[in-house]
Amino acid sequence: MTQQSRMRTFSKRVARSLARRMREFAEVAPEGFDLNDIPSSEVALYFADGVPKLYQLTQWLPVFEASSEITTIVVVRQIDTFNALRGATSLRVLLVPRYEDLMALYDRADFRAVIYVNNGWTNFQSLSFQQAVHIHVNHGESDKICMVSNQAKAYDKVFVAGEAAVRRHSAAIAWFDTSHLVRVGRPQLDLLVPSPLGEFAGPTITYAPTWEGEDDANNYTSIDLYGPRIIEAALAQPGARVIYKPHPRVVSSTDPGVKAGHQQVMSALARAAQAEPARGHAALPDADILGVLQSTDLLIADVSSVTLDHLYLRPAAPIVLCDRRSSREQLVADAPIAAVVPVIDSSSIGSLTTTLTALLESDPDHEARTGLRNHYFDTLEPGRSTERFWSELRQAINQHDSALGELSRLRVVTTGDHS
Repeated sequence: MTQQSRMRTFSKRVARSLARRMREFAEVAPEGFDLNDIPSSEVALYFADGVPKLYQLTQWLPVFEASSEITTIVVVRQIDTFNALRGATSLRVLLVPRYEDLMALYDRADFRAVIYVNNGWTNFQSLSFQQAVHIHVNHGESDKICMVSNQAKAYDKVFVAGEAAVRRHSAAIAWFDTSHLVRVGRPQLDLLVPSPLGEFAGPTITYAPTWEGEDDANNYTSIDLYGPRIIEAALAQPGARVIYKPHPRVVSSTDPGVKAGHQQVMSALARAAQAEPARGHAALPDADILGVLQSTDLLIADVSSVTLDHLYLRPAAPIVLCDRRSSREQLVADAPIAAVVPVIDSSSIGSLTTTLTALLESDPDHEARTGLRNHYFDTLEPGRSTERFWSELRQAINQHDSALGELSRLRVVTTGDHS
């Protein structure tokens, strides 16, 4: 046993978790696993929400599945999520509805890190466990306001994509120590995701709107205001293939405007596909967006992670950004990419057909977009984000273990002084 391992074991003996102080393990029987048969694992990938938000977790699963160095267990809190993940991942998934059971699991499993993909309120229950380093990784890189939360103060480390995210946090959160931010790029963009689209001789235009958010401040969707007109303009491009890839929550939305816009787009695409089947127009609501982007020559999207993923994956392919608020100054302040791409708003939607035609013929913003790609993703080339992610995760784990060891030594000294 290494010195670090001995100190960690000693630390656990001295600083018992809340769960062990509350009850004996024999009295705890969480669902989804046998408490007496918990495999050793270094990382808990924590997700407390239901199926509608499961996309936030599933985009991280391939990253952790591919690691041969760090073992990971997925911890969920809801039965519908647990059932949805059955057979969907090679990682072990544990269902732990109750807080007491969660603490018992953490203490018995001896996790060294807990990873969070969103800011769900029950994350704070998980944060009660003191023996692991707590790291927030979010579920994408975007300029949405929801990407920055005061909850960031609660985690030991917050892994972000690059300089843009650092500035975003600095501008939005008072009294936040930016030294807790760790720039790792976006490992998902290193994954080899095949395109669901076949070969096509002409250009492919993809319209990928986001959903309406949980409140007006987080509403960035274009589907209700401009969706049908965007599809009409795209379909008007001679020889182009048009793909519609909405956010998963657009499809299930109960908002009347979003539902109507989505249905109109679907109908327009169906008519066009029937009239000209050779062009291959399609709606792909269930496809992996990273695969769709591989075949996209011109993207029309909202302020979302899709826009920035396309910027990284296809820097030579133009982007058209939608602004539902028609406030260009505010849009540029919130989303730097808006300064170097055409924008759809109330004043420009009428000329969109002409704009798309011009972009397919020439791309004057290519160089400026490349500069912003580096701003968002730290000049990382494919493959480097994954390397940096695992390196920084391992470093955070080791540093936290060392800090626990130092605390244990201090406790021993203090106890000795009082004996």
